[in-house]
Amino acid sequence: MKTVINLVLAACVIALIYICYGSIMGPIHFDEERKLREKAIIARLIDIRKAQQEYRSMHQGAYTDNFDSLITFVKTAKLPFIMKVGTLTDDQLNSGMTEKKAMELINKAKKTGNWKDVEKEGLQNFRRDTMWVAVMDTIFEKGFNPDSLPYVPYGNGAKFQMQSRRDTLDTGMPLNLFQANVGYDVYLKGINEQELNNLKDVQSKLGKYCGLKVGDIEQPNNNAGNWE
Repeated sequence: MKTVINLVLAACVIALIYICYGSIMGPIHFDEERKLREKAIIARLIDIRKAQQEYRSMHQGAYTDNFDSLITFVKTAKLPFIMKVGTLTDDQLNSGMTEKKAMELINKAKKTGNWKDVEKEGLQNFRRDTMWVAVMDTIFEKGFNPDSLPYVPYGNGAKFQMQSRRDTLDTGMPLNLFQANVGYDVYLKGINEQELNNLKDVQSKLGKYCGLKVGDIEQPNNNAGNWE
C-alpha cells in the first residue's frame, strides 16, 4: 500500500513539475517563435511597400490592390535613372541659369550642330542623360522572386490582404493610400492557443490591429508598418 502511495505521489510531483515547466516555457517558446515568424513577414511586407512605392511613381500616384498587377510591374517595368555630369556654378545660377534651361540649350545644339550658345554659357561639360533600369535591378536583391510577394511566410499558403484607396481631400488634393496586412491567426495559430488568445486580447484592448500591417487606407501614415 505504501509503495502505491509513493508511486501516486511521485506521479503527482512529476505532473506538477511538467505543469510548472509548461507555464514558464510556454510563453517563452511562443514569443521566440513569434519573433522568428514576424521577422520573415516584416521583410515580405517591406518588399510589398517598396514595390507599391515604385508602382505609384509610374501610375499617376495611385497604388494597386491587385497582386497580379504588382507582380507584373516588378517583372517588366523600367524606372528612369538620370546620369548627371557637371553642376551649375554659383555665377550661372545667379544669372538665372537652371538645369532645364541648360539642357534646352544643349539639346538645341545637338540638333543644329551650333554649340556657340553652349560654349558662351560654359556648359560644355554639362550632361543629363536618362537611362531606363529594370525595377528588379534597382529595388530588390539579386535572386528575388516577385511571385513570392502575395504569400505570408509561415502562413501555409495564405496570402496577405491588400487594399488601395484613391480619393480627393476637401482641399481638392488627391489622396492615395494602400495597406497590406495579415492577422495573428494566420501565422501564429497552432503554437500555443492560450498565448495567442492573450496576445489578441491585449492588442484589442489597446485598440491595435491584431497582426502585422504596412500602410493604412484610413489615414496617411507615410506607409509605415505597425512594427515601426
